[in-house]
Amino acid sequence: MPVSTFNIALGLAATRVESFLDATLPPPDNAIAEGMRYAVLNGGKRLRAFLVMESAALHGITPEVANPMAAAIECLHAYSLVHDDLPCMDDDDLRRGLPTVHIKWDEATAVLVGDALQTQAFQYLTEASADASAVVRLVGSLATASGALGMVGGQAMDIAAETADVPLTLPEITALQALKTGALIRWSTEAGAVLAGADTTPLRAYAEALGLAFQIQDDVLDIEGDPEAAGKRLRKDEAAGKATFVSLLGLKGAKDRARDLVDEACTALTPYGDAAENLRQAARYTITRAT
Repeated sequence: MPVSTFNIALGLAATRVESFLDATLPPPDNAIAEGMRYAVLNGGKRLRAFLVMESAALHGITPEVANPMAAAIECLHAYSLVHDDLPCMDDDDLRRGLPTVHIKWDEATAVLVGDALQTQAFQYLTEASADASAVVRLVGSLATASGALGMVGGQAMDIAAETADVPLTLPEITALQALKTGALIRWSTEAGAVLAGADTTPLRAYAEALGLAFQIQDDVLDIEGDPEAAGKRLRKDEAAGKATFVSLLGLKGAKDRARDLVDEACTALTPYGDAAENLRQAARYTITRAT
């Protein structure tokens, strides 16, 4: 399948989830609701929503059931970015080329917008027309993936690394990113199998390799990327002296490792045959993307 066809599929997934979000998010009649919409509808690759939708399609789950799941992960991801941009965290004033929420409004509004997006994610899950036991499992697993044993735990490790006397080692960075970035990617990729009551093992192996490759490419783009295309400041980790996959492996070594991970991800999809081609292309896209 040509990459252009994958790009079409990714674009269709983005359109689908954005239409659902636009129709179901609170109306913009106050600053919090306006901020929620601004944060989650201002662009982005929608890779996590795409993974939910592809995983669902792979297991015969209808779009009507998958849409709230895709919207949930996009809200959860958007909340993490709103909080990550705050001055007490990464202190960014641009996100996707636009002022971050705390710049457009203020810090208190940004905190509350993030909080509201997080709770909106779980509301979407509970409103899904799916088997109740599957929904409960997804609620629990998203709480784990986004909390102290997942994304938040990884973010805390990342913040601590900024002032640590000794830079993180490669195994430590790998563990950190498996939480900070990888946990939500795993949840997204496994969602369809959970909804269908199917074995999640192949998709988990795929997602673990994909998530790590995604983060390595982020580190590469922080060095080689175009700030205008990225819509945010680059080279922040290098300026702060933080250890990254690039600083530890070198630029070539990091790229080689990412390619190996993509191969691992594609191999993990063998049980699904040609039906998983979109997911294979997603893995290849992960290390060719420019943003």
